[in-house]
Amino acid sequence: MAAPSTPAFPPTLSSYPEIPGAGLTEILSSRIQIDPFNLVATVIFLLAIAHTFAAAKIQHLAHVVEKRHAQRLRSAGRFTDSTGDGNPDEVSFTGKVLHFCGEIEAIFGIWVIALAAAIVALKDTATAIHYLADTVNFTEPMFVVVVMAIAATRPVLGLAEQALRSVARLGGGRPAAWWLAILILAPLFGSFITEPAAMTIAALLLGRQFYELNPSPRLKYATLGLLFVNISVGGTLTHFAAPPVLMVAKPWNWDFGFMLVNFGWKAAVGIVVATSFYFVMFKDELLGLKSSAADAAVTQPERTVPIWITFVHLGFLGFTVWMAHYPVLFIGGFLFFLAFTEATYHHQSRLELRGPMLVGFFLAGLVVHGGLQGWWIGPVLKSMGETQVFFGATVLTAFNDNAAITYLATLVPGFTDGMKYAVVAGAVTGGGLTVIANAPNPAGQTILKKYFPEGVSPMGLFLGALVPTLIMGVCFMLF
Repeated sequence: MAAPSTPAFPPTLSSYPEIPGAGLTEILSSRIQIDPFNLVATVIFLLAIAHTFAAAKIQHLAHVVEKRHAQRLRSAGRFTDSTGDGNPDEVSFTGKVLHFCGEIEAIFGIWVIALAAAIVALKDTATAIHYLADTVNFTEPMFVVVVMAIAATRPVLGLAEQALRSVARLGGGRPAAWWLAILILAPLFGSFITEPAAMTIAALLLGRQFYELNPSPRLKYATLGLLFVNISVGGTLTHFAAPPVLMVAKPWNWDFGFMLVNFGWKAAVGIVVATSFYFVMFKDELLGLKSSAADAAVTQPERTVPIWITFVHLGFLGFTVWMAHYPVLFIGGFLFFLAFTEATYHHQSRLELRGPMLVGFFLAGLVVHGGLQGWWIGPVLKSMGETQVFFGATVLTAFNDNAAITYLATLVPGFTDGMKYAVVAGAVTGGGLTVIANAPNPAGQTILKKYFPEGVSPMGLFLGALVPTLIMGVCFMLF
């Protein structure tokens, strides 16, 4: 006698019974009654989101705890500093734990522990293992780790900088010219080298050519929000570069021509308009920024990298993009890339893996939580008209990765062509409102957070991205 099959976890959207004439509230209540864990998973997810808003305060508390710990060591005559950085060799365990809990990139992973414990308690251990090991797809987090690591290398960054430098020279090579070139061109590059790679390159160059000059906090957040929005829509010229587009391209048969005609040119117009708007708004401050001598000193050595090494790096980057859906292949390629960088170390900068790994951890946590939110996102999208779908997707994207929104849309039966356009347009439009709204955002925040002493404020990011988001919305809905 065959063993009884266990119910699917999470239940597929098609497994829920149809309730003719039922409203959204009744549908969601019915789904909670069918599986009360739906509500548990969403409450945990909302707590994780709330945690992100408290991250800056937790980081501040961590600094306070570590400072008091150092003072106690000095009072007891036990203070030692073998590294010379002013920090004691004997660390504060509490302070380090608080630092970890205040890292945006770690928050969703932390709450995965609570989610897994809830699955074990309310379901069973086998269900938790099956969901985490077999159901959740971690390809995107792994891809982002690899593409970030390759894109941040000295040859690739040097080539991108030289390309943008030629454009910035049209404006005299001043910081304002760099600002315009990076924020307009780098996001559009994302349609060909993928959004994570574009975000990595843009954030690194903005840090060097703009944030190092210590602009005002208001301009810092405006630039960060504009960067996130531009990257989110900049990948829509093609059908393979933006995660939310990747999710729908095959199921809905959207190819390069479709994306260029229906999304790409509108995105390009929106990027130019939004960036120009902020340039006019902050014109006096941007034109008042002065380049430092350190910039030239930092960038000059990169010009000595042999061109063949740069081409090899681009080859590895292209292979990773080509094999984006096959982790065995792009991770294997990355191992060969590591061997190549070791063999040419005198032309390389130190390979930074901490940032990419943290971003991968962030995205992995997000897909674990996001995979359990379909029970309410699906009905919400299905209950709307085309205009409502656009605005609904824009808002929902702020609370869940936009790729998850578009993926769930492919599971909703009865979506018209107009609704398909609206959900993708809304998802990419809202991709800059929060750090969790678009997969490359954590990469940008990881690179640029050192320029925000108290941590990146979620409200500051939201306000910085609001105007560009509205401009992109107008471009996608009216053109």
